[in-house]
Amino acid sequence: MKGLEERDPKEVRLIITGGGTGGHLFPGIAVAKEMSRRCEKGESLFVTGRRRMESDILSRAGYQQTSIAVEGIKGRGWKRGLMVLVKLPWSFFQALMIIRRFSPHLVLGVGGYSAGPVCLAAKVMGIPSAIHEQNSFPGITNRLLCRVVDRVFISFEESATHFGGGALFVTGNPIRRELLAGGEPQKKESKRFTVLVTGGSQGAHAINQAFVEALRILKLTGRDVHAIHQTGEADWNWVTDAYGKLELPGEVIPFIQDMAGAYQKADMVVSRAGASTICELAAMGKPSILIPYPYAANNHQETNAHMLVDRGGAVMILQKDLTGEGLANLVGEYMDDTASLRKMGEAAKRAGKPDADRIIVDHLLDMLKQ
Repeated sequence: MKGLEERDPKEVRLIITGGGTGGHLFPGIAVAKEMSRRCEKGESLFVTGRRRMESDILSRAGYQQTSIAVEGIKGRGWKRGLMVLVKLPWSFFQALMIIRRFSPHLVLGVGGYSAGPVCLAAKVMGIPSAIHEQNSFPGITNRLLCRVVDRVFISFEESATHFGGGALFVTGNPIRRELLAGGEPQKKESKRFTVLVTGGSQGAHAINQAFVEALRILKLTGRDVHAIHQTGEADWNWVTDAYGKLELPGEVIPFIQDMAGAYQKADMVVSRAGASTICELAAMGKPSILIPYPYAANNHQETNAHMLVDRGGAVMILQKDLTGEGLANLVGEYMDDTASLRKMGEAAKRAGKPDADRIIVDHLLDMLKQ
């Protein structure tokens, strides 16, 4: 696929479908931006479910979005599951109508249940399609779609064994290119140690609780630590109150808009282990303490975390072992051992694939020529 960029078509209409979490949508947004950069008239439409979070993220990013009536079956019980199955023909019909109206050249599924009807509709209508799997263990929608679509893009080599077919390509996980725009980390304005805390786009209650306690302990022991703490909407009020009452040093934010700036300021990151976060940490070369969400499907967050941990680019605490005291001790250890902290960041960066968006767009444009 060498030289593709020189021969890119002037117009490509792309449907990107999926969602459910920011981790699904952010890679899709990265691909949409790269397609617009490469094509004079690149136009992208996102087709998602009906969660407010999805529309909020896409609205902030400036993309068109429409939704279909689709839900997941797993964990809903047989009665609710039966209702979901009954709605599937209507979801498929909606997908057909969206494709007819938008007339896309390509369809890309990025995980999440809404990708199923849309990719199937694309197959029926003869539209080239592909899927991208962010996680080390693929979700059920992508495992079912791998034989329907033309190409399957995966972030981690480890996930290849979980697909029953399809043309597989290891591309990495597209990250928001603005995260890389700042280049090398900026010189810090002060000597204080800054920790970025994030449980993902919706927050993580267990991490919020443990880190508030950890920061309290670090303050009591005289550590000069500053937090940038993304709480999610649900926990923002009580975390803000706790910072105020305990006079903890930091910024408490329900959702960080300028993630590039937050990463640049951070000496260390405390985070869940969603696929997008793992790939962002690697691309940015940020040392991290990863606390996988224990109820993720097929425990995929723990598997994701091992991608960095096994390479020396992160350390992991299982949620069952998470305490404020333990977290404070671990942060303190790395504050005292800056050489190990630097080596962790370097190891993370070596694991990164910062050009995943470009590789996927190369493949998509190549599909138009076949």
